[in-house]
Amino acid sequence: MIYMQISKIKKTKLPEDFRAVMWGYNFKKIDPNENYERIIVNTLNYGSWKQWQWLVSFYGRKKLKNIIEEIPKSEFRNYRALHLISLILGIKKMKYANRSFKIQTIRI
Repeated sequence: MIYMQISKIKKTKLPEDFRAVMWGYNFKKIDPNENYERIIVNTLNYGSWKQWQWLVSFYGRKKLKNIIEEIPKSEFRNYRALHLISLILGIKKMKYANRSFKIQTIRI
């Protein structure tokens, strides 16, 4: 994945207020450079405006847009939030794959 070149220089942990957004994961082990897709999805689904701003400042608008375009639309639970971030970042088209396809792909 090209996107892993995002911020190798930025050695940082997620801010503490992301703990609630990443409630299903071991917060201490989450690396913004490696777990960027899960962080972005959870933040758009459950996060606050402040957390959205952190995503933009950490990953950059262009890279964040590219990443979101590659994440299947079915990963997002909050379609209003997805619509808003699409307007903000200028996302015209989302990738589509149903959730069962992703689960099957992971199991193979």
